[in-house]
Order: sequence, then C-alpha cells, then structure tokens
Amino acid sequence: MSKIALVTGATAGFGKAIAERLVRDGYRVIATGRRQERLDALAAQLGKALLPLRLDMMDKAAIAALPDALPAEWQEVDILVNNAGLALGISKAQESDVSDWERMIATNVTGMVELTRALLPGMVARDRGHIVSLGSTAGIYPYVGGNVYGATKAFVEQFMRNLRCDLLGRNVRVTNIAPGLCGGSEFSNVRLRDNAKAAAVYEGTHPLLPDDIAETVSWIVNLPPHVNINQIEMMPICQAAGGLSVVKGMKD
Repeated sequence: MSKIALVTGATAGFGKAIAERLVRDGYRVIATGRRQERLDALAAQLGKALLPLRLDMMDKAAIAALPDALPAEWQEVDILVNNAGLALGISKAQESDVSDWERMIATNVTGMVELTRALLPGMVARDRGHIVSLGSTAGIYPYVGGNVYGATKAFVEQFMRNLRCDLLGRNVRVTNIAPGLCGGSEFSNVRLRDNAKAAAVYEGTHPLLPDDIAETVSWIVNLPPHVNINQIEMMPICQAAGGLSVVKGMKD
C-alpha cells in the first residue's frame, strides 16, 4: 500500500497544492478543511487516492477523535503536513482586535499542537513518520503589525525543534518550512478582509506560489529516511529581511 499523508487546510492555497502534488507522487492523501464542497471537488479531481475530511482546527473534540474516526485502511498516517493557519489584521498591537489574536492562536498554535499530539503516538509505535509544519519568515523577522501572527509562527518553529529532540533515536522526522512573500492563495484576502488591498500586496512582485511550497514539501518527504531537514527558510528574490529601524529625534 502507498504511504498516507494528512494535509490540513487543503481547501485552497498551499494545502490544496500540497495535496495535489503528494497524490501525483503516489501518496494517498487525507485532505482536511472546513469547506466540504471544496474538499469534495478536490476528491472528484484526484480520485480514490484522496480522502476528503471536514475538520475545523478549532474543534478540539474532533481533533482528538480523528485517529480512531478514520477508516481502518487510512489510519496509519505516515506524513502529517500542518498547513492550516491564518493571519488576521495588520494593526499595531495596541490597536489590534483581541478576538483576531485568539483565533490565530487557536488555529496556528492550539489546533496544530493537538493534531500533532493525536497522530504522533501512532508514528512512534510504528517507528516511522514525518511531521512537516508550515511556519513563516514572520516567525523569524519581526515587522510592524506582525505581533501575534509572528509569535504563532515562532511557536511553530520552536515546537518543531523540540519535537526533533524528543524523537531522537526514532525513525520519525520533523521539519519546519518558513516561507516569505507568497501569492496565489487566500492568505492576504483573509488577513486584510479586502480583495483590492490583498491584490495590491503582490503588485510589481514575483512572489512564491503554492506550487513552490508543494515542490519543497515533496522534496523533503521523499528524501532517504535517514535524512532530516530541520528547517527551510525560503523567499522570492524580490524579498529580503528589512534590517533594523532607527527613529531619530525622540524625546527622553
């Protein structure tokens, strides 16, 4: 039987591209997300190699029940791709909506941690598996308005590093992917809640695209089993870290 991958947030963007690529690579893919109609469309496109599964990353009970709720022939998940996540708003911390912060933490951190914990014991028991999480350069380089979103992605990076330590001596691999500017997804539309403003983010740029992320995931998971890629940081050539800022003339 082909290996099984579970990809969260597979209804659009990175998750959809990753699910499509892994099916082409010969994996059976469990594709999760909140929008059932999109999951069903993906299943119609990819056939029996894809199992659509509605899952809200803020639903703790559903996440905990997931390993036993899967059909028997889909339960031995070899690869978990923690892709589901979001950013909300670009306001400075003192002006931000706390409910946006809570939703980002619940999805990007709590849901990711709980799903990892739900599937990890099975990987350890079988002594095989790979956890790939989508972090962000926002978790490495701070910027105005990045506050809690950046903090959630920094958590993802550090959680992956610590998992790697806990799994030393096991044949379970752990990887964090930290992309920079990425277009071709709904990320900025969700964050800015304005399609025109979202489109303006990418004007005059050649950003990374979902297929670039899918290609990276494919390369990582198909490496020889003794090779662990701890972290990949990737940006388009039109982007670089901004450096430190200095304000002059401030009063003591």
